[in-house]
Amino acid sequence: MSFELMASMMCADYGHLEREVRELDAAGIDSFHIDIMDGRYVPNFAMSLNDLRYIRSATDTPLDVHLMIEHPNTNIHLFLKRLHPGDTVYIHPEAEYHPSTTLQKVIDAGMIPGIAINPGTSVETVMEMLRIVKKVLVMTVNPGNAGQMYLPYVGEKYKRLLALRREMDFSVYWDGACGADKIQTFAPMGVSGFVLGTTLLFGKGRPYGEILRDIRALRFD
Repeated sequence: MSFELMASMMCADYGHLEREVRELDAAGIDSFHIDIMDGRYVPNFAMSLNDLRYIRSATDTPLDVHLMIEHPNTNIHLFLKRLHPGDTVYIHPEAEYHPSTTLQKVIDAGMIPGIAINPGTSVETVMEMLRIVKKVLVMTVNPGNAGQMYLPYVGEKYKRLLALRREMDFSVYWDGACGADKIQTFAPMGVSGFVLGTTLLFGKGRPYGEILRDIRALRFD
């Protein structure tokens, strides 16, 4: 079964960031997930333009840039000019007055447009955005911090989005508290990729290549 694995770089060892990027690349990670937090849209600060610029310069592997910031349209150009065509940029629709304008800037820059949906955001409120974007990142925890617990009611949201994805031409991705059991349940349903953080990937004292091989070898009965 094919699905993408994305490394949540806010969980990486920043004392050895070059080594982290190199080892994840060698292990076969599909993309590097970059969480940008402004302390306003979410109650935390995480990663920065400099982190983004360094990781983009250190690898040719695609980046997934998750903008957890207020009014991203104001400064979207600062992020886009540091990316390569084909990288993904997610915004939160609630964070912008006119999210379609911001998404169009992402498209015009040659990036893949995406939206991130919080646990408390209903599918109905983003329905029109689903006709614009190519990726939908569904948060299974409230955004802002790593290591939170999975919110079970989000599973129903995945089912609804997966039923719409072919009609509207988008892919669905998982972000938050991603354990092996979640991949075994939701990959067969059609979830295209999973953001890996402290639950499965980081801080395990094992080589990344070994961990990713084990994940890709999971059984789907």
